[in-house]
Amino acid sequence: MEVAEVFVSCKKEAHYSRELMLPQPALVRVISGEVRIAAADRSFRFFAGDTILFPRDQLARMSKLPLNGIPCVAISVIFRQDRLKQHYQDIKPSSQLKHEPLIFEDHPLLESLFNSLEPYFKLADALPADIAAFKVEEAIRILRAIDPATDSLLGHFEAPGKLDLVAFMEQNFQFNLPLEKFGYLTGRSLTTFKKDFKQAFGSSPGRWLTRKRLELARYQLTEHKRKPSEVYLDTGFEDLSHFSFAFKKQYGYSPTEVRGLDPSSI
Repeated sequence: MEVAEVFVSCKKEAHYSRELMLPQPALVRVISGEVRIAAADRSFRFFAGDTILFPRDQLARMSKLPLNGIPCVAISVIFRQDRLKQHYQDIKPSSQLKHEPLIFEDHPLLESLFNSLEPYFKLADALPADIAAFKVEEAIRILRAIDPATDSLLGHFEAPGKLDLVAFMEQNFQFNLPLEKFGYLTGRSLTTFKKDFKQAFGSSPGRWLTRKRLELARYQLTEHKRKPSEVYLDTGFEDLSHFSFAFKKQYGYSPTEVRGLDPSSI
């Protein structure tokens, strides 16, 4: 199934995504509510009127939250690699690859772009493919006209280079990703990733990740007095029951017993 390139999302309740690792850049316009992005070393909060260009292949966790009773509504434009390569085939970006989100100030051209999309969203949540193609090209041209730094996010197509495995994993272990994705982000095949990991940590990735995540969860429970239901997603676990089982197996007591919580409170 082909992923929509231009679409609107509406979250009436608080919505927490697992992980955000975009395979292609994305432009997001917040119409209402709040969008929070939490990376390993920084966090961002965006509100109505904010427009952000997110880079590809960067790890973070996204939350979409209602604000003052108003749902979180956002318009997203996804920039497929084939469309970007076609646009940049005769353009050589002068700036280096950028890994930080690019935040745009209010601009008449951006207002015009997003206002032109509203009539379509009264009919459906996503634009038809042929119309989306024109709007994606328009978005590229507008962003480049407003800020040349756009090229640093849209005009580079290289896969991630080989990174320091220890530094990367120590910083990003709390993100719940398949090992193949960790390998890709560190510039390694799955086989090489497992081999290098064993040499660096003296353990398999699975065991090391579980131990690190449990240590972080225990710290959050004891030092920050957070509830298990507030901790398990932020520390990389798939669901609350798996987290509770792994925690008790590791420490001999359940997460609720850390603070003497009644099980019904989680």
